[in-house]
Amino acid sequence: MRRPTGLRSTLIATCLLLSQTTGLLGQRDLRELRDRAEEGNPAAQFNLARLYVSGTGVPQDDLEAVRWYRLAAAQGHTAAQHNLGLRYDLGSGVDEDDEEAVRWYRLAADQGHWEAQFRLGRMYADGTGIERNDAAAVDWYRRAADQGHAEAQYSLGQMYFNGRGVARNRAEAAQWVTRAARLGNSTAQITLASMYERGAGVPVDEALAFRWYHLAAVQGDPTAQVTLGYLYDAGTGVAEDDEEAIRWIRRAADQSNAEAQFALGNMYLNGRGVAPDPSEAVQWTRLAAEQGLPRAQFNLGMSYDTGTGVDPDPAEAARWFRRAAEQGEATAQQNLGVMYANGDGVPRDFVTAHQWLSLATVSLEGTSQATATGYRDIVAQQLSPAQLAEAERRAKEWVRTPER
Repeated sequence: MRRPTGLRSTLIATCLLLSQTTGLLGQRDLRELRDRAEEGNPAAQFNLARLYVSGTGVPQDDLEAVRWYRLAAAQGHTAAQHNLGLRYDLGSGVDEDDEEAVRWYRLAADQGHWEAQFRLGRMYADGTGIERNDAAAVDWYRRAADQGHAEAQYSLGQMYFNGRGVARNRAEAAQWVTRAARLGNSTAQITLASMYERGAGVPVDEALAFRWYHLAAVQGDPTAQVTLGYLYDAGTGVAEDDEEAIRWIRRAADQSNAEAQFALGNMYLNGRGVAPDPSEAVQWTRLAAEQGLPRAQFNLGMSYDTGTGVDPDPAEAARWFRRAAEQGEATAQQNLGVMYANGDGVPRDFVTAHQWLSLATVSLEGTSQATATGYRDIVAQQLSPAQLAEAERRAKEWVRTPER
């Protein structure tokens, strides 16, 4: 190895010396910090706890972090009180205890800690660790919001929008959501965009809706990205642009967003913004279907039913139609009913066929509903009165199941 010479050698030696000195100073600072903490200095106790949380200069140790936070919090250190509340809230270094979290959040919130005020507001709003009290939630959200806390501003906007703890006021809701959106809160930006789309508390303005979706999308929010893709695809609030649509939808799909994966599958299927590729369409559709998106499950069932992008497989088609049907996808319910009636991919079963066709008629409209009704009536002719009663009972029970 070539030995450094001249100025370069001097610079390297200096850097090594500085590095060694910094390490020594760091150890000295750590000893001094620990000494002050052990002497009872709350700021030192708080800072030592933070080192144990991150594992900076000391082994990472949540139990030690809690111990030092508690010592500082007991002396009224505001940030320590908040952080101790957060530890109880998350069950980190202590057993999860919502009531203890509320107690420590309140102590910090009473001293003006904006994050504690926001979290205490959320505990009141959710009824977590304390009896639900929407008016109290509004009060604490407002205190944090007035200090510029973006999440609190958004949450306060939600309370006004839904009339929780305050009289419903969509215009006031829009003002608070706008404040949060301007601070860069992506959830607020998406919500504000939706409000401009629908004219909820603000005038309908497709261009402004696009602008707020774009700001959230640039921050990497996949929901905003896929929505932005849809807007480019439809030319809503922006000039229609298939290439931009596919670019934003793909960015969301690459983050495993099911809606984007479904949309990308459709674009490959129909050749919109990309060359048609049924096999690629199936790959993206499958990813969305496996995440439980019923429209994707239905489309995947159709691919297996028609042999589009995959080999035809009636059993696989029925399997995916069933998964979509069980989530209330009406066309999947109709298709599944027809498959049971014909014994296509599943054993022939007229009772089950009638059940699914009956359910489809509830949600379908127009000619689609008429078609499903016609299929159901044909199947009914194959049933005895007892079988028909059983099929109708199953359909009613399915609708009454709470998770539906």
